[in-house]
Amino acid sequence: FPNATVNIGEFLAIVHGLAYMAERNQVFPIYTDSRTAMRWVRDKRIRTKLEKKPNNEKVFELVERAITWLESNNYPNKIIKWETAAWGEIPADFGRK
Repeated sequence: FPNATVNIGEFLAIVHGLAYMAERNQVFPIYTDSRTAMRWVRDKRIRTKLEKKPNNEKVFELVERAITWLESNNYPNKIIKWETAAWGEIPADFGRK
């Protein structure tokens, strides 16, 4: 997401994955290398220093929708920390690191 942070992108990706699987009654784990995003999902809120501005307003709208989804849905999917040191780079990064 332009004009956002990596952690916000990771958070939105996790919530999107949870919602996608919930719509399809699928239960698979979600792996992430972001402890921050995992905590935000668990806490159902984000903690970012990024200021809301006109150029990132859409991102903050998506965050609010994601938080609303988390507050009103339960999910059986486990969110698991990807162990980069043991397993290598997470495939979801597509070689961008």
